[in-house]
Amino acid sequence: MEDERKSSYTVDEALIALGFGKFQVFVLIYAGIGWVSEAMEMMLLSFVGSAVQSAWGLSSHEESLITSIVFAGMLVGAYSWGIVSDIYGRRKGFFITATVTAGAGFLSAFSPNLTSLVILRGLVGVGLGGGPVLSSWFLEFIQAPERGTWMVVFSAFWTLGTILEASIAWFVMPRLGWRWLLAVSALPSSLLLLFYKMTPESPRYLCMRGRKSDALAILEKIARVNGRKLPLGVLVSDNHQIELEEKLDFSEDTKLITSARENDIGSEKSGVSLLMMLVSPELVRSTLLLWMVFFGNAFTYYGLVLLTTELNSKNNRCTAPEELPSGNHRDVSYKDVFITSFAEFPGLVLSAATVDKLGRKNSMAAMFLVCFIFLLPLVFHQPQSLTTGLLFGARICITGTFTILYIYAPELYPTSVRTTGVGVASSVGRIGGMVCPLVAVSLIHGCHQTIAIFLFEAIIFLSGICVWLFPFETSGLQLTNHFSSSKALF
Repeated sequence: MEDERKSSYTVDEALIALGFGKFQVFVLIYAGIGWVSEAMEMMLLSFVGSAVQSAWGLSSHEESLITSIVFAGMLVGAYSWGIVSDIYGRRKGFFITATVTAGAGFLSAFSPNLTSLVILRGLVGVGLGGGPVLSSWFLEFIQAPERGTWMVVFSAFWTLGTILEASIAWFVMPRLGWRWLLAVSALPSSLLLLFYKMTPESPRYLCMRGRKSDALAILEKIARVNGRKLPLGVLVSDNHQIELEEKLDFSEDTKLITSARENDIGSEKSGVSLLMMLVSPELVRSTLLLWMVFFGNAFTYYGLVLLTTELNSKNNRCTAPEELPSGNHRDVSYKDVFITSFAEFPGLVLSAATVDKLGRKNSMAAMFLVCFIFLLPLVFHQPQSLTTGLLFGARICITGTFTILYIYAPELYPTSVRTTGVGVASSVGRIGGMVCPLVAVSLIHGCHQTIAIFLFEAIIFLSGICVWLFPFETSGLQLTNHFSSSKALF
């Protein structure tokens, strides 16, 4: 038994031996382009709605439909693509999402009417829902000790995307119009398709599906590219190793699951069975808490983006929208969104500094608390400069919690349901993004700033409590492949 343990190694042990090298840099850049693409498609919603409303004479309800349909599509996509990538592989998952996003995004620039635009933007949302697939794929190439730091670096691509889109909109919209902005914003997704053949499948996913020879081939390629050597011995899955170490008192055919049986089990999984795993006794607590935190994060993040404009505009004085000079309003919108996007950089730095030192749970809880404190003075009307400073600080904190949440969420789940779990949680977050403008911003327009801020504070407080209730800390832990190894963490 001792000899068998010494002559074998897991994917995590191989990744630690191989280090972070040129191979992981390619994976980071590729996944990062996907994150830039999603950020750009989300940010353009701040500009396209009003432009289309002016061009086509839309009502406010029709204008809001252009934004809401994207979130609705993401709600469907986040659920669907997570299941697809858990059953058929990470590569197939993000290939389909990139195809849908790039195709529908580019075609939407040629929409002749509102109906076609809404349908195509809804399809863009479905494609964007696959964002968690890329983040999980990248995560599965990173060694455990450095996972937090590199996931923060990965999250920086989102900030890059928001700033890039604001810059492009500032230049394109006044000169070329909204159609050009839609077309240009589809380019990053097209780059994913261009370099798709160079991407590897996740060795962790392959190992979980019993395809150890394919997983080994990818690990050997990583070793060649990085100029490192694999550990001596035979590649095994992590549940195999845990069974050896725990010396479970089962029959031999139950103890050592063969590659063929693992493959059969994996192929039999359906979307329904994957969802049932998320609410199984082992994972139900983590799943429900994760849904609450994703909802709170999305509600607060998108709310702060909107409040930055609402509380610093004439809307804050409850004046009629018609009193606003439309030309100046649009110019200021481009400038405001561009400037406030830079608040995310300190949030990334803060999360990078705390995610491994304080741990995922402590970092998120502390940032929720500070965010709560920043927003509290806004219960009452404040001078514009103070309002801007408080919202800037709150956005730093919520960016940090969102960044760490996207690190923590994939670590909570075993490989067999990882992208499904993160995808469904992301879908719940999309609901928060959809509800926020309907509730909080409407309260601001109705001169109920105090109630709106109390609503944000309540959601932030509940999200912080949920973080404390998460069952375990994942900092420095190896990713698990199966439920048998997940149970050991509780």
